[in-house]
Amino acid sequence: MTIVDLLERNAAEFGNDTALVEINPDQPETRRTWHEYDLVEPTHKTRHYRREITWAVFNEKSNRLANMLMQNGIGKGKKVAILLMNCIDWLPIYFGILKTGALAVPLNFRYSSDEIEYCVGLAEVDVLIFGSEFIGRVEAVADRLSKKCSLIYIGTGCPAFADDYNDLLSECSGTFPKCELCEDDDAAIYFSSGTTGFPKAILHKHRSLIHSCRVEQQHHGQTKDDCFLCIPPLYHTGAKMHWFGSLISGSKAVILKGTQSKNILQAVSDEQCTIVWLLVPWAQDILDALDRGELHLEDFKLKQWRLMHIGAQPVPQSLIKRWLEYFPNQQYDTNYGLSESIGPGAVHLGVENVHKVGAIGVAGYGWEVKIVSPDGKEVARGDVGELCLKGPGVMVCYYNDEKATADSLKDGWLFTGDMAMQDEDGFIYLVDRKKDVIITGGENLYPVQIENFLAGCDKIKDVAVIGLPDQRLGEIAAAIIEIKPDMTCTEQEINDFCLALPRYKRPRRIIFADVPRNPTGKIEKPKLRKIYGAEGLVDSQNKS
Repeated sequence: MTIVDLLERNAAEFGNDTALVEINPDQPETRRTWHEYDLVEPTHKTRHYRREITWAVFNEKSNRLANMLMQNGIGKGKKVAILLMNCIDWLPIYFGILKTGALAVPLNFRYSSDEIEYCVGLAEVDVLIFGSEFIGRVEAVADRLSKKCSLIYIGTGCPAFADDYNDLLSECSGTFPKCELCEDDDAAIYFSSGTTGFPKAILHKHRSLIHSCRVEQQHHGQTKDDCFLCIPPLYHTGAKMHWFGSLISGSKAVILKGTQSKNILQAVSDEQCTIVWLLVPWAQDILDALDRGELHLEDFKLKQWRLMHIGAQPVPQSLIKRWLEYFPNQQYDTNYGLSESIGPGAVHLGVENVHKVGAIGVAGYGWEVKIVSPDGKEVARGDVGELCLKGPGVMVCYYNDEKATADSLKDGWLFTGDMAMQDEDGFIYLVDRKKDVIITGGENLYPVQIENFLAGCDKIKDVAVIGLPDQRLGEIAAAIIEIKPDMTCTEQEINDFCLALPRYKRPRRIIFADVPRNPTGKIEKPKLRKIYGAEGLVDSQNKS
């Protein structure tokens, strides 16, 4: 069985039931039909943007895309990239690609033009489907991209360098093209930046995807009556794999654009959501707004909200304690995973183990875990070592990167690069990171990218970027900058120089100081973390 079979089942059994809802509170609704007009002046002159589709329409949209792609030679072994903001078409497009037997290749919507071009080349993409938000970035490299792949635009005002999505699909059949698929077929390529800053392409089979469905349902017990609120970006394995719980149960999901606290609670209330996946900053924002009296729980219908879970970064114990004071009847879970392990659930706390908040949990459904020393031997409980994962969701390889694959995959075990320990009850706690990565608000930053950029400033002699603790985001990127002799530089000059970086990559703190290096020239980041209060950062976050 594959997830394509689950979609076909849902369309057959629950065809008229709502599958997806898209809400954008900041975008007014402009389309109106005759029956929406009142004879008297309406109370609300504008309504926010809301769209919904049934399982039958979801499936039909996927089939039309699949048939169009197959008519143009896209099938098994081919790759189709998705570069879209969250929208109601994202998942139907994803499934349309899978239905051809081709590989879906989701791209981070924060990628620059150069990163888009790099990832398209690395994954050997045959078709790129992109939205209106990316016209400028795709156009900047369109001449080179068009030599590698076809460009298809979804939206109004199709640019001259691309084909129009709706035109291509207008006469395509809405029936399943009947491509035979099995769990051993290649399914998707996801991207995860390496420690060098260059994205690595992660290859997964259909086995990984269907296992994610089973994991999610086993962990959170989704039924047909549930409704999942999805806020994080769908290109991310976390958001999509949590939505797989809706897919396997045939239940409704809501895609919310924006992270304002009031909008989150309003969506939960209006759509009667039962499960919400939040990132740490969003949960903190909701609690802070409640503490300040800006929001009042009695203004919303929240009794049906049964589960809040968090992943993507360490979760402070104090946060969950505060949350349960406001929501004492809610279940709570946290999930751990990597794109290399098809996202969340390889390790999870479990809704029955809230007393162990601070731990990432135990092995998830169908997963094995071990913690090993540098020589690969399992360590005793209480000792720190590298966390390793094994299960049906482990990647096949880093696509076109044999060395990176060999470094991370050994005898079926995925070496995560996260340092962990196991307590006497078998619960796993993250302690530190072996990999040089900063996780800020759930987004991975790779210091070498920022360091290489800052090295282009003619006033900078040397630079090191580390993560420093932050109450809301978990970590922030801090740049320790050594200025060239006989030169002066201000923090504002550095901030102005960094405007060329994507906002999420800009250092949030600038420190002018010497950058220590060892005899071989490597930056001594452990020393910097100790100097600036970031030693054992992950462990301290868990215990805060």
